[in-house]
Amino acid sequence: MDENKMNRGLSSRHISMIAIGGAIGTGLFIATGGVISQAGPGGAILAYALIGIMLYFLMSSVGELATFYPVSGSFSSYSARFIDPSLGFTAGWLYWAIWSLVTSVDTIIASNVLYYWDTFKFFSPLTWSLIFITLLLLLNIFTVRAFGEAEFWLSAIKVITIIVFIIVGILTIFGILGGHTYGLKNFTTGEAPFVGGISGFLSVLLVAGFSVGGTEVVAVTAGESDNPEKSMPSAIKSVFWRILLFYILSIAVISAILPYTDPLLLNKSESVAQSPFTIVFDRVGIAFAASVINAVILTSLLSAANSGIYTTSRMLFSLSNDKQAPKFLSYLHPKTKLPLPAILTTYLIVVAVIIIANFYADTVFTLLGIIGQLVIFIWAAAVCAQIRLRQGIKAQSLDASKVLPYKAPLYPLGPIIVLVTLIFLLVGGSFENIVNLSVGGLTKDFLPIIILATIYLLHKSVKKTKYVRLKEMDLRNFKAFNKVNKK
Repeated sequence: MDENKMNRGLSSRHISMIAIGGAIGTGLFIATGGVISQAGPGGAILAYALIGIMLYFLMSSVGELATFYPVSGSFSSYSARFIDPSLGFTAGWLYWAIWSLVTSVDTIIASNVLYYWDTFKFFSPLTWSLIFITLLLLLNIFTVRAFGEAEFWLSAIKVITIIVFIIVGILTIFGILGGHTYGLKNFTTGEAPFVGGISGFLSVLLVAGFSVGGTEVVAVTAGESDNPEKSMPSAIKSVFWRILLFYILSIAVISAILPYTDPLLLNKSESVAQSPFTIVFDRVGIAFAASVINAVILTSLLSAANSGIYTTSRMLFSLSNDKQAPKFLSYLHPKTKLPLPAILTTYLIVVAVIIIANFYADTVFTLLGIIGQLVIFIWAAAVCAQIRLRQGIKAQSLDASKVLPYKAPLYPLGPIIVLVTLIFLLVGGSFENIVNLSVGGLTKDFLPIIILATIYLLHKSVKKTKYVRLKEMDLRNFKAFNKVNKK
């Protein structure tokens, strides 16, 4: 284990807000209406509540690993140290690929969102995309605290908007604002509260499951946290409750004001003007509601892209440090202790993808749709690493309470709940193709998994890596990773 030499400039408030911001994406502002329309208010709330429980246990597993082994490599490092170096290689490069594409696509969409206002049409979307990604680069190359502050305030805008929306919505439901009392009658309109039967609910559960992708980014920040032993557990607890309340209360407010039968909820064009948030603000009489929500969506996209540059650069740095990527990527600037070659490499790759997408947009977006769903393998690898860590502690006759700075609650029930949910998310997305025995559909669904397994097996064959034996697992010197290296 090499001691992490990066500056620990991220405080608890940075880390908590980074995790919250990671899970609150544009889907909450745009896609929530479709979820309610498909499964009804009861189905939508239940789906997000169940995924919230899964998220809590997933983040607890990640938190246990991140406090014991707080390095920027996170998922790659966990897999390599506690399971198999080849799995660490595969997980690291997969996570890098996912976030490289996410960063590129979010930047592209941000430029298109900006086109909502005629004022900004003096540049092409491509030019705006390049301007955005360059500005985000500047936030990431000076100090890690600059990244943390930017992410804190970008995420804060989303959080404040949701809180205001919930308060305004509740006042509207009871007729205090808007001049009309809605009450809770829309919760029992038609087939409500549960609509679409089991199939409708399961479809929404899939949407809810993938909508919280990004929360796990908090693990990457552990390597630069000023006090991971305290900040990680605190972030996990706050993230679970806040995200659960934000999603569920937002859905409850929308469901009370707009019946699930309202065609505006479907928002097939994904227009900001038809966002359920915009519709609710409009009915209250708030002027420029669409512009306000559009601005929030823009900051949400830039926040995700900002996290993307940070995450991909740290993953490249970690892979290089573990000799699984070119050596120059592990260079740290002597003053800022930032991995500048990794950050600049990430920037150049994202710029290249943005330019390619300008000519072949469908290809890039399709690739993201295919690879993006593989984030469940990253989650599964983290949970399996936690299980292996616990098994290693037991095999070496050590006390987990003394070895681990933070113990995930309800172990091993928590990891089991997560793995069962992830299996459902994996199979559920292909359920229709499995039932209909659609060869083409199944090939499209499972080809990325086959490619992933092939990469893992090839690396294992070439590098001759071995599974980490439980009794040989390195469980010493973890306190060295928790030394605070403040500026």
